[in-house]
Amino acid sequence: MVKILLGLVAAVVIAVGGFFGFEYYTQHRIKGEVEAAFEQIRASGGKASHGQVSFDLKSRTLRIDDIATESATQPPVRVKVASITASGVGQPDTARFSADAIEAIDLEINASMPAGADWQVTYKVPRIAAKDFSGPAGLPRPPASSSTIDLYRLLIEQFGALTASSITAPSVAGTMNSGNPALGKGEFAYSNLTLRDMKAGRIAAVTIDRMTFTATTQPKGKPEKVTGDLANLAAQDVDTLAAAAILDPQRANDDQYYRVYQQISTGAYTITSGQGPAVRIEGLTADDIGARPSRLQLAALLATIPSGTAQPTPAQAREMMERAAKIYEGVRIGNGEIRGLSMDMPEGGFKLASMRFSLENGKTGEFAVEGFDGRTPQGPVKLSRFALKSVDIAGLLRMSAQFSNPAQPPSPDLALGMIALLEGAELKGFTAPYKNTGRPINVDLISLDWGQLVGPVPSKARLIAKMSGPLDTTDPGQRMLIATGLDKLALDLDLGTVWTEASRSFVLEAATVELGGMLKASARISLANVPREVFSINPLQAAAMATQIEAGGIELTVRDLGAVDRAVAHYARMQNISRDAARQAIVKDVRDSGATTATSNPDAEAVVDSLARFIETPGTTLTIKLTPLGKVPVMQLFELLQTDPLLALAQFRLETTTAL
Repeated sequence: MVKILLGLVAAVVIAVGGFFGFEYYTQHRIKGEVEAAFEQIRASGGKASHGQVSFDLKSRTLRIDDIATESATQPPVRVKVASITASGVGQPDTARFSADAIEAIDLEINASMPAGADWQVTYKVPRIAAKDFSGPAGLPRPPASSSTIDLYRLLIEQFGALTASSITAPSVAGTMNSGNPALGKGEFAYSNLTLRDMKAGRIAAVTIDRMTFTATTQPKGKPEKVTGDLANLAAQDVDTLAAAAILDPQRANDDQYYRVYQQISTGAYTITSGQGPAVRIEGLTADDIGARPSRLQLAALLATIPSGTAQPTPAQAREMMERAAKIYEGVRIGNGEIRGLSMDMPEGGFKLASMRFSLENGKTGEFAVEGFDGRTPQGPVKLSRFALKSVDIAGLLRMSAQFSNPAQPPSPDLALGMIALLEGAELKGFTAPYKNTGRPINVDLISLDWGQLVGPVPSKARLIAKMSGPLDTTDPGQRMLIATGLDKLALDLDLGTVWTEASRSFVLEAATVELGGMLKASARISLANVPREVFSINPLQAAAMATQIEAGGIELTVRDLGAVDRAVAHYARMQNISRDAARQAIVKDVRDSGATTATSNPDAEAVVDSLARFIETPGTTLTIKLTPLGKVPVMQLFELLQTDPLLALAQFRLETTTAL
C-alpha cells in the first residue's frame, strides 16, 4: 500500500514537474519568436525593443510589456505600447495567429509628414481591445521604398489581413503641430471608436460616437482659435483591399474604380471660431465612395508641394493644380448630401435645408442647394432651389492654373473657354429685398441650359425666366410706368437658340416674353449661311466669318394685355384730355408718320394700318412678318439700321395681321 502511495506521489511530482517544464519550454520558445519578430524590424533598418514577455499555458495568455518601435522610413513612424495581452492564443496554421481577445494599454503613435515639412501628428490610445482575433503570424515584408504613401499602403494591407468580430477603443486623443505659426497646431479626440465584423479585407462598419478638435493659428500674428464637434460618424462596408489597391504604385495605369466605402454618414457637426462665424451641419451622407489608381497619385501631389513657407512659383502652382485636378478625376461619390447647414454671423447669417452633389471623372452630375433662408439688413432672403448642372471641377482647376501668373493675365478667348465647364444653371423660388423699397423681388424660375459645343462655345441655348418685382420711384426709366398706375412688373420669358450645321442656319425660336398686366410678345428670327467658324474663340476669325451670314425670316407677335390702355391713360393725363381723344390723337400720329414711310416702302402702309387698329381696339394681337427680298448680309443690315432704318426695312417684304 505504501509503495502504491509512494508511486502515486512520484507520478504527481513527475507530472507537475513535467507541466512546469513544458510551460517553461513553451514560454522560452514564445519569447524566442517574439524576439525574432522584433529582430525582423531591426534587420530592415528600424528600431525595436520590448520588456518582459510572459506566457501562461493554462489560459494560453501572452503578455509583452514596454514595446517601442521606429520604422526605417523617413520621416520615421514611432510606436509605443505599455503592454499587450493576448488571451486564448493559438496558431491554426504556420501562417496565422489567433486569440480570443487582445488588449493593448497606452498605445502611442507619432508620425511626421515627408521630409521638407514640419508636420507632426501624435495619437494616444489608453486602451484598445479586439475579440475573436486572427492575423498573420509574422511581420509583413517592408515596402520597396521609404515613402509615407508606401508605408500607409503596407499598414492598410496588413490591416486588411486581420479578422475580428470587433475592435474597440473607448477613447483616442491626439495632437497635430505644423511647425508654422500661420498654419498652427491643434488637438483632437475620438470617443467609442468601434470596428465590427472584419473579414477578408472588409469591415462591416466603423463607428465613432463623437469627435472633437481644437486648432490655434496665427495668420496675422494674433492667435485665432477654432473648435469643432462631430457626432455619430459611421462608415459602412469598408473595403481595405480596395484602399490598398488605390495606393499601389504598380497600378498607376489602372483606370478601374475601386469602391472603398458603401456609405459614410455623420450626425451634427459644429465649428466655432472666436472671430468668425459659427457653422453647424445637422447631418451628412455620402454613398458609393471610391477611386481609381490611375488618377489618385497622392505621392506625386505631395512632391509638388513646396517646402517651408515660400510662395509657389507660377510653374509650381500650375503643377499643383494639375495634380489636384487628377485627384478629382480619380474620386467617385455616387450621391452626397449635407443637411441642415447653418451659419451665424453678426450681420445676419443663413440656414440651408440641404446640399446635394455627386462626383465622377472630375465632374459633378448636379450640384444643388435647397431651402435657403437668410437675413440681411434690408430684409429676409429665401431660395427654394439653386442648381448647377455638370460642373467640371477638374477643368476649372486646370483653367485656374492658367490664371496663376499675375504677369500674364488670361486672354479673352481663354476666359470664354470656361463656358464649357458648366452645362447650365437653375434657380427657383427666390425672394429678396429690392433696394430700399421695403418690398421684395420674386423669382419663380430662372433656367439656363446650353450645349452642342463648337470648341468651347455653345451653339444651342435656352433661357426661361419667370419673375416679378416692385417699380422704383427713384429710377427715371420706371417713373413713366408708375405714372400709368403700375406698382410692380412681372416678366415671363422663354428664349431658345439653336444652330444646325447641316443647313448652316441659326434660329432664335420659341422666344416669348410676357410683361404682366401689359403685353405678351413672341418672336422667331432666323439667320442663313452661318458657318461653323463663327463660333471660334478667336474674335478676329469669328468677325471675319460673320460677313457671310445672311438675314432670314422674322416673325413678331404682340398681344395687348393692357399696355395700350395704360399708355392712352397716361397720354390723356399729360395732355389734359379725355381718353377717347387721347386714343384718337395717338392713332392720328401713327397714320401721319406712316404716310411718310409708305412713300419709300409700299408694304409699310399695311403695317401702319395694322398698328392703328392695334391701338384703336384694346386686347388685339398684332403679327408682323418680314421676308428678305434677296440675300441680305446681316453686317450690312446692321449698318443700315444705324444710318437709314427705312432703307434697311426696304430689304424685306412686310406682312401684318391683327386679331382679337
